[in-house]
Amino acid sequence: MQLHCPALDQFVPDGVDLNAAAARTTHLGIGAHPDDLEIIAIPGILAAYGSEDTWFTGVVACNGAGSPRAGRYAELSDTAMAATRRDEQRQAAALGCYSLQLQLGFSSAEARSADLVDCLEAIVLACRPTTLFLHNLADAHATHRALARSTLSALRQLPAEVRPEAVYGVEVWRSLDWLPERFRVTLPIDDPDGLQARLLRCHDSQISGGKRYDTAILARQQANATLAESHGVDTVTACLLAMDLAPLLESPDLETDRFLAECLEGFRVDLGL
Repeated sequence: MQLHCPALDQFVPDGVDLNAAAARTTHLGIGAHPDDLEIIAIPGILAAYGSEDTWFTGVVACNGAGSPRAGRYAELSDTAMAATRRDEQRQAAALGCYSLQLQLGFSSAEARSADLVDCLEAIVLACRPTTLFLHNLADAHATHRALARSTLSALRQLPAEVRPEAVYGVEVWRSLDWLPERFRVTLPIDDPDGLQARLLRCHDSQISGGKRYDTAILARQQANATLAESHGVDTVTACLLAMDLAPLLESPDLETDRFLAECLEGFRVDLGL
């Protein structure tokens, strides 16, 4: 796997050959910034944790240099913040026993670049996951939306037989509870040992720096489980909501903007407008 990225960081927690680590991947997560994987791809991380047959590989596209900062991180330069966040992502990969952690080092402004698309295409081709977690197309964060589009562009360049079977665009900035059911997937989270909270706490520059993802993300997942159905009892204790992006791969002529318009039209119909 040859990747041409501005500041590529490759980490294999158990020390096997990098290509072997990629080849054993079953679940792949592609996130914009360090700590996004531990939110959007937690179902895949949990499925692989402790398993000999299921392996999670994480990809972080951007360096997170421009993230907000406070406390003991307040005076860090962008370069120092990027290095700190890279090390935190490595800690999470080690704790979560990821098969492989790739950090590509692009800036947020490059999230739609052709070079990034080419890197993502090469990664998916090397990993050939059955399940892929990424950001959703309606995320409130512009970099998240841009990366989702870049990832879909990369997938569309691949032969159909090597594309993932399931492609989920997961909520982060903006909940997906508004998304009509025919476009939405519920991803249950079974985490009796609290692995997700420990993974999120690896990203101390964000949590101590003023963003309590370690509590907010878990609270949202629990709220999703309870507020999913107004006339029935809870069936899971926590879950993520995701946009089913498989139709964009199954129908090559379906444009991303048209797909989003169909989602919004479905919401309008749900409201009786």
